[in-house]
Amino acid sequence: MKQSDFLKAVLPFKDRIFRLAKRLLVSTAEAEDATQELYLKLWKNKEKLKRYKSVEAFAITMTKNYCFDRLKSKQASNLSLVHTNYKEKGITLDKKIENNDAVAQVRLLIEKLPEQQKAIIQLRDIEQYELDEICKIMEMKSTAVRVALSRARKKIRQELIKRYNYGVS
Repeated sequence: MKQSDFLKAVLPFKDRIFRLAKRLLVSTAEAEDATQELYLKLWKNKEKLKRYKSVEAFAITMTKNYCFDRLKSKQASNLSLVHTNYKEKGITLDKKIENNDAVAQVRLLIEKLPEQQKAIIQLRDIEQYELDEICKIMEMKSTAVRVALSRARKKIRQELIKRYNYGVS
């Protein structure tokens, strides 16, 4: 595989790779390292990429596995979940503070989820992957992905209801 073919195959989803790594790892620096490591592995195995129907799904799976390995390592005690994709223009200061608080609260709740649920929430609700794509990436059955996603959303919803005390259950 030529370099130009390799770049055409992997560049279209580079942002998704980085966002997934950032969601699962500590910081921008950790996500950049993970992304760089992934692209190095893809480059070393560029001839094998022709075998895969979806290079993107393969790369996302590699990213997920690499990030999980990092989280399991001894360095994982210093890692935290960071998400800064939410921005809104033209709102009042009090509304901006309220929105930032809500995003921070959801971020903290996602941090408390099991690793598998974190990854599924990232892929489905942030990256907008379809369920069948998530099944391939996570190497899970469709039912298991739907159940994990449902449980993660339910847990976040319950905690938000408690936090804001809306009295809705």
